[in-house]
Amino acid sequence: MELGEAIYSLLADIFPICRSVAGEGVRETLRRLQREIALTIHEVPSGTQVFDWTVPREWTIRDAYIRNEAGERVVDFQACNLHVVNHSAPIRAILPLGELRQHIFTLPEQPDRIPYRKSAYDEAWGFCMAHERLMALPDGLYEAVIDSELGEGSLSYGEFYHAGASEEEVLLSAHICHPSLANDNCSGLALLTLLAKALSGHKTRYSYRFVFAPGTIGALAWLARNEAQTGKVRHGLVVSCVGDGGGPTYKKSRRGSAFIDRAASHVLRYATPAPAILDFSPYGYDERQYGSPGFNLPVGLFQRSLFGSFAEYHTSADNLDFVRPEHLASSYSMLLAILDVIENNFTPQSTMMKGERQLGRHGLYIGGDGSPTTQAANMAMLWVLNLADGQHTLLDIAERANMPFADLLEVARRLQEHGLLEA
Repeated sequence: MELGEAIYSLLADIFPICRSVAGEGVRETLRRLQREIALTIHEVPSGTQVFDWTVPREWTIRDAYIRNEAGERVVDFQACNLHVVNHSAPIRAILPLGELRQHIFTLPEQPDRIPYRKSAYDEAWGFCMAHERLMALPDGLYEAVIDSELGEGSLSYGEFYHAGASEEEVLLSAHICHPSLANDNCSGLALLTLLAKALSGHKTRYSYRFVFAPGTIGALAWLARNEAQTGKVRHGLVVSCVGDGGGPTYKKSRRGSAFIDRAASHVLRYATPAPAILDFSPYGYDERQYGSPGFNLPVGLFQRSLFGSFAEYHTSADNLDFVRPEHLASSYSMLLAILDVIENNFTPQSTMMKGERQLGRHGLYIGGDGSPTTQAANMAMLWVLNLADGQHTLLDIAERANMPFADLLEVARRLQEHGLLEA
């Protein structure tokens, strides 16, 4: 199976599951991911204090609907799990439409779409539906039923660790709390799972830690439990919304000039004509938890379209038709290229630093047609040799030469093979 199709298949498998910040939906999703990788599932009891937050009660949902006087379901959780406010308290009542409307969320500006709403920290109940469907309802009495429970339980998160040559870590994180939203974030979960699966069969320089946790509270729970180990994190990425055709987008870490910021910006610059490279802001996904002042980890955010910027965001239109295998494969390739920079960056030193090397004498000069490709290859060697003074890393050289890191890495390896360069 092609890579993009494989990611899409896993995405589609977990898409129907109704997830929330704490409940069986997250555990079921983690069990599905366990079929691909050796994922460890952690449980954090309800009521646990994690810094300024408290782990909420666990949510169990069996059914939810609004039924008219003829007994017809005009809103049906079984048809779409976005129809109920996520983490909604239970309700069973007969209400007039006027009163019921106070508990119904719609999108008047997108009248055919069901919005995604949640209420994990306020005990409330509610439904979501297409605005045009709400407007078509006649006055009368309606039966509102949310067959749910809020009880003591736990928050679940998954963790996969790949040991590299060094104990220094790359942290890769995706939120797992959203229900049936394909891009946000079934795409991130599926992509990182298959990336972890691929990495597990390779020797790496760094160790890699993958965290699949509910947004905000899950990342905070992981940080609270692993505070003593966070000093090992050298680079990190939060991954979400990687299945659409927009972007790509990179939001820098709180540090703003961390190596991951440079590596991601460099890769995306050559991956697409106009990537969006954004400065850090304390709003978004879990990069703001990892980058909170007490941790300040070098963790950025990698996406295709930026959260909140596409019309399908947090609506029923973020479905399996919105994400495509080719976009997932492209996102995977860009992410892998960023990791390649992290893995392979080194500080080269020329074995002879006085004068320019005679490439032809060493069988390295590429002559012939004088085409742009040939000239670029020769220039890449000249740039590497000229800046290989033991003070510049390969990424430094790539940025200075205005050339892709991957091209200079290939050149550097050839120069090493010919004895002109050493690490």
